[in-house]
Amino acid sequence: MTDPTNPTPPTDPDQTRLRRWRLILGEPAEAGCGYALSGLDAQIDAALGALYDPDGPGGLRGGSGASSPRVARWLGDIRRYFPGPLVQVMQRDAFERLDLKSMLLQPELLEAVQPDVHLVATLMALRGILPAQTRDTARTVVARVVAALMARLDEPMRAAVSGALNRAERNRRPRHAEIDWNRTIRANLRHWQADYQTLVPEQLIGYGRKARRTQREVVLCIDQSGSMANSVVYSSIFGAVMASLPAVRTHLVVFDTAVVDLTADLSDPVEVLFGIQLGGGTDINRAVGYCQGLIREPRNSILVLISDLYEGGVERQLLQRAAELIQSGVQVIVLLALSDEGAPSYDHQLAAKLAALGAPAFACTPDQFPELMAAAIRREDVALWAAKQGLVTARAEG
Repeated sequence: MTDPTNPTPPTDPDQTRLRRWRLILGEPAEAGCGYALSGLDAQIDAALGALYDPDGPGGLRGGSGASSPRVARWLGDIRRYFPGPLVQVMQRDAFERLDLKSMLLQPELLEAVQPDVHLVATLMALRGILPAQTRDTARTVVARVVAALMARLDEPMRAAVSGALNRAERNRRPRHAEIDWNRTIRANLRHWQADYQTLVPEQLIGYGRKARRTQREVVLCIDQSGSMANSVVYSSIFGAVMASLPAVRTHLVVFDTAVVDLTADLSDPVEVLFGIQLGGGTDINRAVGYCQGLIREPRNSILVLISDLYEGGVERQLLQRAAELIQSGVQVIVLLALSDEGAPSYDHQLAAKLAALGAPAFACTPDQFPELMAAAIRREDVALWAAKQGLVTARAEG
């Protein structure tokens, strides 16, 4: 039976178009559209109006000002009416347009928000002013986001990096877990049994057994200025995954005008995120200098600088340090962003200068990052890898 208070959307194309325009333009357009909303549509319209007409009678800023109960109800409404990605967009709009960040200091409101990367970034920025009664709630929210990201990103990262290590050496008496099935199948194609539709693996080919010593050293050097917030979150997750691989020695360094080494906290990504203070200036030169001192075996080391390159330090010294690192054998990669937010803003001139030295500079999504690291570990041409992925790299100055 159809609920009369929640009618189904119209199927007629003209009516569908009028309904959409009415929802987009709001209540003032009702007469012009000639379409009246009712039931669920009216509730959706009220939720949209509360955010995008905030000073109206039902707006989040209307009347005597926004109140926590009203905002909490609105957060619940949008989770009921809209899909998750759209909820996150609307939450972000509310925080930015209506300056609702102060309300996140209240545990009951924080519990009503749908956690996502943007919310974690906001909580990181507010870390210094979170009252005691809210800190535990904030940590729980951050832990939920970290767990979701780990579930999504851990296995691709682990598989890509592990697969790039120790592939050159082959093992003719492999254990089951060491069998390279692709090579084994190719080597035994002549033993195909058509009658049984099966292949007899007369010769097994395995990956070389992993050496106990560290095979690669990876330094993640992350700009913690406010514009890099999402990149900081994803970088911390990937750093924690790589730190759990015995063949990779991983360092995590964050910086603004000061440099903080968070390597010791990599076993707990939540602790890493709460150890980061977003905002402040930027001294990339100082940070790269610190990372330079961490590197033990240059030819087995990868330095990933994650920054928009708006340098507040000494650019000339930064370029000199980058040149020294590259000449010593270190693979230097510049990620202008590690996020899903599209083309980033960055210093094009400094990116071009670093590219001219041999440090490719481009933006990368979290889903692409595992394969990027695998390519670097295999010592492939990272600039060529990026081009094959359709990533736009900074061009060296002519």
